Amino acid sequence: MLEQKPAEAAAEIQVLARVQGVLKRPATVKAARGLSHFGEHAIGWFAAGLVGAAVDRKRRKDWLLAAAGVVGAHGASIAVKRVVRRPRPEDPSVEVLVGTPSRLSFPSSHATSTTAAAVLYSGLTGRNLVPALVPPMLASRLVLGVHYPTDVLAGAALGGVVGGLLRRKIRKKG
Repeated sequence: MLEQKPAEAAAEIQVLARVQGVLKRPATVKAARGLSHFGEHAIGWFAAGLVGAAVDRKRRKDWLLAAAGVVGAHGASIAVKRVVRRPRPEDPSVEVLVGTPSRLSFPSSHATSTTAAAVLYSGLTGRNLVPALVPPMLASRLVLGVHYPTDVLAGAALGGVVGGLLRRKIRKKG
């Protein structure tokens, strides 16, 4: 289990409460919930990879490999969650605004699969998708009150590593 010292936990709760205080507006919460549903179990990112495979016939196998990599990154985050067993934030100053499939928090699976998708699909589209896709998903997890800041940062790092390794493999193959 990931043990946080009381001062570290309090600091993360304070950051989380501050993020909610600044960003929690009806339109932002609605958008964050939409991102949450899209990213649940990596299904939206997997579907995007399948669309890429259907549209880009020349690189269909690469798109399918990338989509499988997104699912693999998600699976890796679930494995880490089960080992670390860090509970989700629970504090009166933080409002939880969406349901979650588990009570485990570290790392954020949404951050992991989104970052893996952004890295992998950037390589296939020729556009850097990371700045457009990753920050909104990471912020959404904080706005919704379901992750500590270190959860989303660790998830993004894990997704970046998995996505980067697989992207190199696709590049060498292609």
